[in-house]
Amino acid sequence: MNTPAAASTPGWEAERRRAFLLGLAPSLAVLLVITLAPSVALLVASLTPLSLTDPAGTFRFDDPLVNYRHLLEDDRFIGSVATQAKLSVVSVALQLAAGLGLALLLNGRSRILDAARAVFLIPMVLPPIVVALIWKIIYTPDVSPVHRALDALGLPVHSLIANPATALWAIAFADTWQWFPFTLLMVLAALQMMPDDPLEAASLDGANRWQLFRHIVFPHIRPVLAVCGLFRLIDSLKAFPLIYVLTDGGPGSVTEVTNYYGFVQAFNFSYWGYASAIAMVILAGVFALSWLVQRLGWNDHAQQH
Repeated sequence: MNTPAAASTPGWEAERRRAFLLGLAPSLAVLLVITLAPSVALLVASLTPLSLTDPAGTFRFDDPLVNYRHLLEDDRFIGSVATQAKLSVVSVALQLAAGLGLALLLNGRSRILDAARAVFLIPMVLPPIVVALIWKIIYTPDVSPVHRALDALGLPVHSLIANPATALWAIAFADTWQWFPFTLLMVLAALQMMPDDPLEAASLDGANRWQLFRHIVFPHIRPVLAVCGLFRLIDSLKAFPLIYVLTDGGPGSVTEVTNYYGFVQAFNFSYWGYASAIAMVILAGVFALSWLVQRLGWNDHAQQH
């Protein structure tokens, strides 16, 4: 038997959905303007020979895939992808290792640990250009307090960012210094939400610290580490300020990553269509990594429930 309340339920649900959509409409409109519109403009530009030296080619679509074919034949672009891969893998691995190690050391409740955690979070909140300037000073022998201290100890070190063998690793170390607090924060939150019962039971059974970490702690924080790694891989594609300030893509092109190569093509050579194609390749990579983050996050969420 239908009651008045039950009879009115479909209409109420329709009104609720309508109010929900109306409430979302302004936010969706803003998102469309600031994300979708520039992305469409970038895609359209990548299909043209757009160049400031040839304004007539702005809307010429006679060979829309020419820029993408050139990318496959461009050794400098392929080299920039390899450089980006090396920088991303090394910096993310160092960030995960440093963040995990410090999270294990700082996992506790005391005023000293709280103060230490606050100090370690400082690099992450600094503007990237400030971080780049800090490391520019550290890596410049004439003004670096580190270089002067090493000279005083009889251990002179040449400029790391001027040496082709060390320039990329110097950037990776600076990037690690800025972003390891992200992993530290995420892992520390996971550790502090971890129940004490499994650890206490394993300790009573005679497990040592390594066994506790390997069999109990690490399986608990492994999903967090995986998501941190994927997020940092995505963000590592934006290491532009460090490279621009520290090395300007050099020496030669040993630190020229993909986004910096796109910058050079657009603003040094005015090949905007070609640079747009490079940006679209980067965007496709970011979307692929974002899909992995979402897939991994939902899978872990489902397994925990």
